[in-house]
Amino acid sequence: MNLNNTDNHFALDLLGSVLIVFIAYMLQDFLIPLFFAIILSVLIYPIVQYFESTLCFNRILSITIAITIFVSLAFTVFILIGFQFEEIVDKSDTYYKEIEQKISPLVTQTEKTTGIHRADVIEDKQLEIKEIAKQNSTGIMNFIATSGSILGDFILTPLYMFLFLLYRNFLVSFLYKTTEKVCHRTKMRNILSELYKVQRSYLLGLLIVMTIVGILNSLGLLLLGIEHAFFFGFLASLLLLIPYIGIVIGSLLPALIALATKDSYWYSIGVIGIFGFIQFLEGNFITPKITGSKVSLNVFASILSLILFSMLWGIPGMILALPVTASLKVIFDNSEKLKPIGFLLGEAKEKYFSNKAKNRLKIWKRIRLQNSKI
Repeated sequence: MNLNNTDNHFALDLLGSVLIVFIAYMLQDFLIPLFFAIILSVLIYPIVQYFESTLCFNRILSITIAITIFVSLAFTVFILIGFQFEEIVDKSDTYYKEIEQKISPLVTQTEKTTGIHRADVIEDKQLEIKEIAKQNSTGIMNFIATSGSILGDFILTPLYMFLFLLYRNFLVSFLYKTTEKVCHRTKMRNILSELYKVQRSYLLGLLIVMTIVGILNSLGLLLLGIEHAFFFGFLASLLLLIPYIGIVIGSLLPALIALATKDSYWYSIGVIGIFGFIQFLEGNFITPKITGSKVSLNVFASILSLILFSMLWGIPGMILALPVTASLKVIFDNSEKLKPIGFLLGEAKEKYFSNKAKNRLKIWKRIRLQNSKI
């Protein structure tokens, strides 16, 4: 009887999980800007609090100023990126010709080796960036219009941020009333406080890490003499919003520019090598030191969440993967039923990486030390 009850509970939990994923997928156009708004509200909340507490502004004015500052900074960054990309695209034909001349011997050798001719795969004209844009302009516009509602997200996210910050006390009271039967108010307050600390640590840590990585990337590109070094350096650091693979994507464009503008293949290899080394430093030293143990997700859980959220919500899902998973871990850790999942998402202790031989060696050393004392 107990076994049947367990099976029934498991089946219901599994069905509930599938239903949540299905709803999240179906309502992605609604949920994505909502989640971005929650996370970004945490980021600008200290500014709002400063205006309210220190400068004694009313809440609406404080929120409006904070969101205006944030949106203005974001808009400025996108405008600068757009101008720089336009300059690069204007030189794209020149870059293409230079790259073609340098890789032509490799292509010729490949044709001799494999018997596959370049013309059988793709025509030269189709490789030009401007030509691609002209021939596929309709498809590009349809993609922008139908996938992700990008413009809608830019409008809705600041609106949601304003409402979350305006009604924050009201929403917290709602959570207390909703959970009072299953969770004591003090415990709920601790959970909300922990969620806020996790998100704030992640966001502030990410901004600091992006700045450091951007400077390191730019210095590396300057040493190699690559054009637009600071642009490519900070663009790659901005792509850290997509964990693990963002900086890899960011290294491809400067590597191509190096191939087009330098007289040796080694400059391109050097760009990829520098970015790879900086990625190693970021993952193993910079991020752990700055973020600390506040966002305590292990690498395996982080990669899985990145893949799952990308399948669920695409690129926005990849950006949201870590902050959402870190929040879920806080909730799981405070639930008796879901604690094992929280444990699975967390950092693994050193004892889980040690092998039996190493353990036996430690025991043998301990025994020898005890015998030497006797």
